[in-house]
Amino acid sequence: MSYLILFHWGWLLAAALLGFGMGWICVVQRGKGMSQAAVQQAVLLGCAFAALAAVQAIPGRLGYWLDLGLGLLIVYSLGCMIGATLRSWVVARHFEGG
Repeated sequence: MSYLILFHWGWLLAAALLGFGMGWICVVQRGKGMSQAAVQQAVLLGCAFAALAAVQAIPGRLGYWLDLGLGLLIVYSLGCMIGATLRSWVVARHFEGG
């Protein structure tokens, strides 16, 4: 993992900034969202990919791309959460008059 961070720090930073931007400008949907079955399937698929990466079950180039893709997805998701949280704080503060 340190190899990925060392040699792909620019891509990881770009994913974090893109995630931050998307989290900042996203419009919160107040709809139904995903069904519980779809969420469970997505979580199961994510756990399966994480387990494959953790035990290094996929060798070579495909394993490398799996590790890099999971890392980029995690960094992007964290950027989205941070951007959305900061925007909600700014908007809430704006409407409070503070």
